[in-house]
Amino acid sequence: MKIYLDLVFLLNFSYDLLLLMTVDITLKRHVKFRKLFIAALLGAVSLVILFIPLNDIVLFIFKIIISILMLLISFGYKSLKYMADNFTYLYMTSVILGGFLYFLSLEFSYKNEGLIFYFDGFSINYIVLLIIAPIILYLYIKEQKRYKSTLKYNVNVSICFKNGKILDCNGFLDTGNKLRDPITRKYVILLSKKLLVPYINNKSPIYVPYKVVGYSGIVECFSIRYLKINNCILENYLVGIIPEGMNKISMNCLLNYKIMEDICLEN
Repeated sequence: MKIYLDLVFLLNFSYDLLLLMTVDITLKRHVKFRKLFIAALLGAVSLVILFIPLNDIVLFIFKIIISILMLLISFGYKSLKYMADNFTYLYMTSVILGGFLYFLSLEFSYKNEGLIFYFDGFSINYIVLLIIAPIILYLYIKEQKRYKSTLKYNVNVSICFKNGKILDCNGFLDTGNKLRDPITRKYVILLSKKLLVPYINNKSPIYVPYKVVGYSGIVECFSIRYLKINNCILENYLVGIIPEGMNKISMNCLLNYKIMEDICLEN
């Protein structure tokens, strides 16, 4: 079997550089590209260890050391947590990319007849790494950003009702929810009917009109004692049942945009 060292070096260098760039973008480290380049070179040069007879444990330890050195060259050391985050994301992206490469290799390099699998001599690993790998990592970065953007709008909410019952749930800060009772001037947060019914007295609802794109109607609302978010007590609110026209929303608790302002004022 022939091994083309220049090709192996190029592929591993590209692989390491892609991983380091992904860590840099995902964690917003904003380091200079030359640092990532030098670190990737170190990772590629370290391949010489493959030609030295070592047992699996020593080889594993060596790979960990090289990974740490690559991260130190790329991002430096600020704290143990900073280093741990870099290390975790490096290996997490490596597993994701490596898993895709392995899956595609099995799909295209092996054929089967019944339960018998055999190698047909064709491999797309080289093409995948240089062309498809950046696409895979781009999609990963995009999903990470979407997740973090969503996560920052999720908060833990405690709702104390007039009867003294307390509902603890996860709420989503919906900047589009500007619903306000025109009479009491209280803002409205929306909860799913299934979540809200066990805590309310149906004999004393407050009906608040609403109008959004595509539909309008009346929201059945109820008075509460207070909301508790991030240790802030907020009293000028009503809770309402999410209207039927909005029942496709996956969130069980849609908070009012005003809550962001109130939390900032409390802090």
